[in-house]
Amino acid sequence: MSEAETMRSIASDRRRARRRVAMVGYIMPQNGIRYTVELFDLNYGGCGIRTPIQLFSGDRVKLTVQERGSIPAEVRWCKDGRAGLDFELSEERCEPVSRREPRVPLKAEAIVRARGRPSYRLAVHNLSMAGCQVEFVERPREGDRASIKFFGLDALNATVCWVESSTAGLAFANAIHPAIFELLLDRLEVENNEEVGRAARA
Repeated sequence: MSEAETMRSIASDRRRARRRVAMVGYIMPQNGIRYTVELFDLNYGGCGIRTPIQLFSGDRVKLTVQERGSIPAEVRWCKDGRAGLDFELSEERCEPVSRREPRVPLKAEAIVRARGRPSYRLAVHNLSMAGCQVEFVERPREGDRASIKFFGLDALNATVCWVESSTAGLAFANAIHPAIFELLLDRLEVENNEEVGRAARA
């Protein structure tokens, strides 16, 4: 399988389990004209949009979400004013990202599953586009492979890069695009606020 086919296969897998959203953005096709669109679902690998113009499978566009940055995308389908976009896996995204990249402290939960083991919920202490720090239930070993799933989004493949006391560092196989990373942080903040509210009412 060629590199291009491999990247398309990855993108195809990531089209699953998209979460419903209601966000305003813009697309810019190759004609250079910017059009307002509405995102109605989203995951790491792509999104669905309502579009005022006809798009065609294979078209290349740039998607911009207000105050969240831009990302190149490819049109997978378009029908009745809706279209599906795949976020392109650029060479920059496919290269390993330095562990020195700043991580955002947070209080969140995710589901982790290691190969041959059942999945379980654990605490996430910080997050970056390249990885995260988690508090493990079953002690892993450096080099172990696992998948981590944040609620409402699809799973990310990861490798355990260090283990210390009761925490471990996970390096994502593919870095999260900056625009999607900001959306994920917003989602985790909302979930945390909802959890705090439920605890206060209990």
